[in-house]
Amino acid sequence: MSPEESKVNFLKVIFKWATFGSAFFEVKQTTDPNFPEELLIAINKHGVSLIDPSSKDILVTHPFTRISNWSSGNTYFHMTIGNLVRGNKLLCETPLGYKMDDLLTSYISLMLSNMNKQRTIRVKQ
Repeated sequence: MSPEESKVNFLKVIFKWATFGSAFFEVKQTTDPNFPEELLIAINKHGVSLIDPSSKDILVTHPFTRISNWSSGNTYFHMTIGNLVRGNKLLCETPLGYKMDDLLTSYISLMLSNMNKQRTIRVKQ
């Protein structure tokens, strides 16, 4: 197998991984006792995954369609999963909250844009 073929085969394998293409953020969360205080948050095309940093297990993945609100500041990132009244809130301490906010905003904007394009195509048919 040539070096190029092995690179392609390698990418075909890791492309299937749940965290492929993720941006990872180390955070400290204090709102959900079901999760460890220290978490890795992975943001990718599938949504937002909470990962146990010691075991590297994905604890939960929230698709973008379930995220109803998010915000950030100099020292935090906040996200609501579900509706604003009964949703689960996750508050994280991190100096990179603004990057998480930007990335989430970009992914959700892309998702909404694609949904609108599909609606337009269905209406034209």
